Amino acid sequence: MGWWQVNADTLAGSRFLVSAFAETFASLKLLHAGVGGHPGERAWLDAHLPGYRERLAADPVTAQLVRAGLGRDWIADFLTPTPRAGEGFQEALDRVRAVGAHRARAQLRMSLGGPLPADLERDDLPDRAAGLLEYVWTAAVGPYWDRRRRVLEADVVARTAQVARGGWAAVLDALRPGRTRWLGGSRLQVNLHEYPPREISGAELLFVPVTPQTGWVSWEEPGRERYAVVYPCAGALAGDRDRAAVPAGLGALLGRSRAEVLVLLASPMSTTQLVGVTGQGLGSVGRHLRVLLDAGLVERRRAGRSVWYSRTAAGEVLAEAGSGDAVGRG
Repeated sequence: MGWWQVNADTLAGSRFLVSAFAETFASLKLLHAGVGGHPGERAWLDAHLPGYRERLAADPVTAQLVRAGLGRDWIADFLTPTPRAGEGFQEALDRVRAVGAHRARAQLRMSLGGPLPADLERDDLPDRAAGLLEYVWTAAVGPYWDRRRRVLEADVVARTAQVARGGWAAVLDALRPGRTRWLGGSRLQVNLHEYPPREISGAELLFVPVTPQTGWVSWEEPGRERYAVVYPCAGALAGDRDRAAVPAGLGALLGRSRAEVLVLLASPMSTTQLVGVTGQGLGSVGRHLRVLLDAGLVERRRAGRSVWYSRTAAGEVLAEAGSGDAVGRG
């Protein structure tokens, strides 16, 4: 397994970060795999996979580049520049383009675990990679970015609250279950690969959510050392999954619509998200939230320009108490 040595100060100073570029690369990985893990991903693939495959069929060199860069156990580093706070998609893309051709080829050999195909022994590989990523952003991510960003911000709020409630160990174990894990002794397991441990104490440590169910690690050194763990976000909106069932008893107590809001707030959501996922009007959702707030069943937190609602401990108890008699939407 791969693990990093992280001292307490580095972990305490770590931060969660939303990255449009990371979301785009995660979407590229999903297009490359061509298989969705839930209905939301499958619907997205139905809409965008034909165009992606058509583009690669017209550009065999870039198609080989993608296969080589994603590799089997290792992603070519130049495809995943470590996110930076405040950096937009185009700025990150410029960092891909700026990678030297020699360095790009060396990293592709590492991801392949052997020599490059003859067609990839060329100097325009960074430009080709950037061009494909720009296509994925423009065609398949950018049109959804406002909504995806809200989902990612909701995940960040949830993880931050979890740190405050239960400490870092529980959060790290849950980022990519089975892959990330707090091992104790200042050791953070980041994947299952047998790579030498890395001492990252004193570096900037970032945790970056993406909506596709994938993840990776990256780092940037020397100079300003920066390490990132990219992980799949959780939450009711992350994959456009079916709406949560409402326990019959909870519906009888609170009213079905208000109970549905409480059930959905197992993960933080904004008013706009609740309107979108429930189909209820903005006024109705606002009234439900006010009643639930006054009853101490939900709480709200501000993150940037957004306000996120989530269940309190009392709300958790009430929602879970009726989970045994949950019924479908009907």
